[in-house]
Amino acid sequence: QDINASMTNSTVTSKPPVTLRLVVPASQCGSLIGKGGSKIKEIRESTGAQVQVAGDMLPNSTERAVTISGTPDAIIQCVKQICVVMLESPPKGATIPYRPKPASAPIIFAGGQAFTIQGQYAIPHPDLTKLHQLAMQHPPFTPLGQTTPGFPGLDATTPTSSHELTIPNDLIGCIIGRQGSKINEIRQMSGAQIKIANATEGSAERQVTITGSPANISLAQYLINAR
Repeated sequence: QDINASMTNSTVTSKPPVTLRLVVPASQCGSLIGKGGSKIKEIRESTGAQVQVAGDMLPNSTERAVTISGTPDAIIQCVKQICVVMLESPPKGATIPYRPKPASAPIIFAGGQAFTIQGQYAIPHPDLTKLHQLAMQHPPFTPLGQTTPGFPGLDATTPTSSHELTIPNDLIGCIIGRQGSKINEIRQMSGAQIKIANATEGSAERQVTITGSPANISLAQYLINAR
């Protein structure tokens, strides 16, 4: 009733379709869909709203997304009917709630460029690079990556670790470059230590060991793969 009153008193003259996403325990979705889709069909026809239940569970949870769209009146009626179904069919077993991860990816700065960390790789970010370069032109900004408060993972005291890669012999030259120019560039840009093992007789591969912080290693990996 409060919702209906708010809509009636609203200054908005047009009522475009509204879309809502609900998060529902997967164990209750069967009741919401019904045998052969009978229940969800009944809800669609009686309310006029479109209802879709996601086939897969949301990441790291036992919940599924239910998307509802339609006019405000249809949405209200649809949500009421969904609530009735959920009350009549309580969840079975424990429910692991869906917790979205932050959208922002970690950012590191090396060699005057900005990179965002995505999984095991560092991806160049030209817009952030420009912003970083502008910031560096105006003291008293402390160069990022030099124990700047508020930037976890960039502190010089970050624990170091090692990561090993196996590179085919026919590609190792592209990584080392003429007189070691490429590998030195990668070392400088990433801040990581990179050691390439000597060729072993009978082996078609060379072992590459990268040492540094997780961010340094990720950036070095990206730069090596980019070659």
